[in-house]
Order: sequence, then C-alpha cells, then structure tokens
Amino acid sequence: MFRRLFSRYSLGSLWLPNRVVMAPMNRNRALEPQLAPAAMSALYYAQRASAGLIIGEGTPVSAQARGCARTPGIYSAAQVAGWQRVTDAVHRRGGRIFLQLWHVGRVGHCSLRADASPPVGPSAIGLQKDRVPVLDGNGEPVLVPCDPPRGLRTEEIRAIVGDFARAASNAIAAGFDGVEIHAANGYLFDQFRCPYLNDRSDEYGGATRKRWRFLLETVAAVASTVGSERVGVRISPLGTAHEMQPDPAPLFTYGYLACQLDELRIAYLHVYDQSGSWIHDPQSDLLQQLRSCYTGPMILCGGFDAARAEAALRADSGDLIAFGKHFIANPDLVERLRIGAPLATWNSSTIYKGGANGYIDYPTLQEEALGTH
Repeated sequence: MFRRLFSRYSLGSLWLPNRVVMAPMNRNRALEPQLAPAAMSALYYAQRASAGLIIGEGTPVSAQARGCARTPGIYSAAQVAGWQRVTDAVHRRGGRIFLQLWHVGRVGHCSLRADASPPVGPSAIGLQKDRVPVLDGNGEPVLVPCDPPRGLRTEEIRAIVGDFARAASNAIAAGFDGVEIHAANGYLFDQFRCPYLNDRSDEYGGATRKRWRFLLETVAAVASTVGSERVGVRISPLGTAHEMQPDPAPLFTYGYLACQLDELRIAYLHVYDQSGSWIHDPQSDLLQQLRSCYTGPMILCGGFDAARAEAALRADSGDLIAFGKHFIANPDLVERLRIGAPLATWNSSTIYKGGANGYIDYPTLQEEALGTH
C-alpha cells in the first residue's frame, strides 16, 4: 500500500532503505557544564536508526548561538567526542545521520552564556511574549522571557559564517554523514530573511537577495569545507514560530532562495510547513514554486501520516518525508508505519524535561509483545 514511502532512495552517495526521515527535534539532554551529548543520547538515536535518515537535533555552532538550556553544542572537543558516541551507535545499527547546525539569533537569554552577553540578531527588535528555558538555582529548567537582542555588526556576521564552517568540520570529524543548516522557525537566518526584522543598511539588509546573503554565504562556506553533497538546508515558509510574520512575497522570496541553493548543488532542501496545511496540497503555488526552482532532493515535513506521505511522494511533491514528534514515542516508527500498527502517544511533559524518562524508555512493538521493556 505504501510502496513509495518504503522504497530505497539515493541521497548523493548515501543509500537510504526507505524515505522516512526523522526530523530534528530538541530534547535538551546535554550535560552541564560541557554541553556535550549525554551517554543516553547514543541509545536514543540508535533506537531510531531504522529511519531512512536521521537529522540530529538543533546544535549550536558556538556559545553565542545557544538559546535553550541543555542543548548540546558542536564547538568543543568534549562535544565532538560526545557526538562521536552517537554516530557510532547509529552506524552500528545500520543507520545514517546528519546534524542540524543552529544559531538562535534573537531567541535567547543572557544567562545562557558565561559572559552574560545578550542575544544577537539582524537588528535590536526583540520578542514580546516568547519564552525560553534556562536553569534555575536547583538546576531545573524554567521558562523566562527572552532578553532584548543587539544588532550584529557586519564583521560579526562574517565571523558567524566561519563558526558554521568549523561546526560542520567538527560534525564530520564526529562521524556524521552530513549537516543541515537551520534556516527555519524564526531563528537567525530566518530573522535576516524577514523584512519586518531586518532593517539593516549594509550588504545584509534591504533587497531579497541581500537578506538571503548571510545564509547563502554560510551554505557556500560549509559546502566548501565538507562538500556540497553533505549539506542540507531547512526552511519554514509562512511560519510564525517565535513571533515571526509570514513573508509578504513568499513565491519570490523562497523561489529566489531555492534557485540559489539549486546552483550550489546541496544534498537536499528540507521544507517545513508549521501549519501542516499547504504542504499536503500538490497544487499549492508555493510548493510548486519550490519544486520547480530547486531540482535536487526535497524533504517535506509537517503533519504527515503514512497515507499523506505516500500521496505526497506519488504526486512528486517531494522525495522524502520527515516525521517529528511521532518519533519521540515510537522508536520503531518505520515498522509501525509499514504494518499499520497503532502509534504510541508522546508525553508532552517530558519532551524537554531531562533524564531518561520520556526519552529512551518508549518501547517498540516487539518489546511490548514480549513484556521486556
């Protein structure tokens, strides 16, 4: 019934056994103060290695890039060693894994950095209602309002391009098969794209091509460092997360980006519809624009089940389908989708809580049947 979803796919030199992708999801389990992945993170990802491709959680490329407590980085030797345990575990299970490289931009809090420096962004325009998790005096996560950001200087933007290139090199050294640049969900690159936030007068503000320049320079630098076939990019057209406003000209804005990424011959374009609506319509103007401008592999994400995934693949709307929260409670999601088994429900209270509970203790179908979990 779902032949396309469970067919093999060639993603560059990687052969994927199916077209089910595990979407990047922050789980906030890194250990303070090194902010390296915990040992149990290796088990968490290995449990889900049957996915055609795993995209590891959003991972800050520098101390400045952090926006949440307990998110693992990829800018120190200890962090690289921690991620090496993760990739080794996934590869032993026959899996394939990319790492999502992340800079939160204005979404953050001074307490998340040792020097108490403020968040940064394209401008000093801050968030009004958004909250981020920091640690209280007892080491427990609590939600606090974001601190006001400061606008980045031009030379600082170029330094961040270098941070991404070094992080990509670290990721490959840690054993990842590739990296994904996070340009979605209201974080730094999305903020530069947004004409309501980006009021700059330098080469990174103004016209559409200038607002995308930061991202495209970063993609080029990362591709030069690790190879374009190892670089993916994630975008979220029309998304409103972190107090963003939908782009006023999405067909032009994202069509331009898709054409530029096509010329860079990256591994894939990962398109996330936060609303889970237009991405399921093969006649969507935005989806068709992206598909026509970007000729490489496209991952679709946003409200998919097995039937919707198969339909999207058969309509040639995309090449791979990413599933997010379903992977939290279903480590064997691929098998459950394949046989039409019921899906377990995730516990929302433990998604970012920390510890093993709600992280590595969700049973597979086989474990449920044998009573071994």
